[in-house]
Amino acid sequence: MRIGEMSRRAGVSERLLRYYEEQGLISPERTTGGYRVYRDADVNTVHRIRSLLAAGLSTATIALVLPCVRQDGARLVPLCDDSLARLRHEHDRITAAIEELQTSRALLEQAISQTTTR
Repeated sequence: MRIGEMSRRAGVSERLLRYYEEQGLISPERTTGGYRVYRDADVNTVHRIRSLLAAGLSTATIALVLPCVRQDGARLVPLCDDSLARLRHEHDRITAAIEELQTSRALLEQAISQTTTR
């Protein structure tokens, strides 16, 4: 399928598909005229990419784990030990970021409450 149909089926813009290709996340075939030709399986790959992005992973990390992650309905299932370790690392990174944000919010709430009681 060409890029327009792929865009419709995957629910993403053509520009985003080109970006995913630049990042090495998808690799459509090319016609002799240079047009991209996508496989049906590429639609599922884009859905996995979107899920991993929504989970907070960078495209660089996604490029590493994507070959070893399958989708089971709405769930992502790591298939390789290395991918599982990377996902655990990302989980820990996100947890630490959340804790830092909660601390920042608490400090801001304290500052705000000090100014409203004056």
